Amino acid sequence: MQSFDKLSKRIAIIVLGTIAICYAVDYAVLQLKMHQNNGADALGSVTSYYGTALKDGKMEIFTDRPQTETCVHSVFPHSGYRPCWYASRNNVKPIG
Repeated sequence: MQSFDKLSKRIAIIVLGTIAICYAVDYAVLQLKMHQNNGADALGSVTSYYGTALKDGKMEIFTDRPQTETCVHSVFPHSGYRPCWYASRNNVKPIG
């Protein structure tokens, strides 16, 4: 039983370490992009819309007031911005 506990702790440490290294590399690449071309390669924009849930389970989307959201071209969120791949998939923000 002790060997299982040691193995599970090692696996957890390896997984957390790998995630931390991936985040650090992603941040370093983003910072490199920010310093080249005045940051044009690092930041992007996504158009998002507000929507509200209806009683029948559908979503009413208000297309008359689109919002432009700044996003980062990276895997993880950085500097308060969502990644562009995630922001473009979730471009409807529910209200109410």
